Amino acid sequence: MAAARVTAPDPCVAAFFDLDNTVVRGASLFYFARGLHARGFFSSRELRGFARRAVHFALRGEVHGHLLEVRELALAFVAGHSTAEIRAIGEEVYDEHVEAKVRPGVRVLADRHLGQGAPVWLVTAAPVELADVVARRLGLTGALGTVAESVEGTYTGRLVGEPVHGAAKAAAVRALAERAGWDLARCAAYSDSANDLPLLSMVGWPVAVNPDRALRRHALRNGWEVREFGHWRRAARWTARAGTAGAAGAAVLALAGLVRRAG
Repeated sequence: MAAARVTAPDPCVAAFFDLDNTVVRGASLFYFARGLHARGFFSSRELRGFARRAVHFALRGEVHGHLLEVRELALAFVAGHSTAEIRAIGEEVYDEHVEAKVRPGVRVLADRHLGQGAPVWLVTAAPVELADVVARRLGLTGALGTVAESVEGTYTGRLVGEPVHGAAKAAAVRALAERAGWDLARCAAYSDSANDLPLLSMVGWPVAVNPDRALRRHALRNGWEVREFGHWRRAARWTARAGTAGAAGAAVLALAGLVRRAG
């Protein structure tokens, strides 16, 4: 087995960070859903549906089918609302839910790249409105996220292009690098998920952060650096294995409690 590298190349041209379960613990779209629910966008029953998907995300990581389902729900909820309103809610959701979930160790990594003069971009399947807020609040250079279509400042309920996920995320980063003139072989990327292998594989410095099982195997096999910051997902998986359906039910009830408090 190849030894994992431990020191990033200097200088690194640019660095790209995944958001969910990398920069923040959990699914940012669920936090956004909580914020929308608290403001009357949809019912507690619908939010519990988001909570069940959040449990699935905690236990198993990203699954493309789940991501598409949640995306469609989110688009339906914001349709007819103004872009200014949703962006303002994104600011409030950061203060209410996201800020406390930022991983300090990952923020140190991002700040280190910034301190060396490298641009740092957040790249995520989450709505670009929320991604922009997180990037700005953390002092990052910018964000790439999934874009919802708007006409004359009002959301239509449709997407512009594809969700920034998997191969589409890698394509978005490649396009950004081409515009900026960056050599991807001298760039770094950070993610927790094997879904981001297209992105991680095209940079010179891929880093697995609290990786899921498939990404951990790939990282160790290829000598990529692995960074561990807490064991939130691992603890969730252990609880699920220990209690099977009962533990999963307890997790859902715990999230349902969050729903009740949010309302």
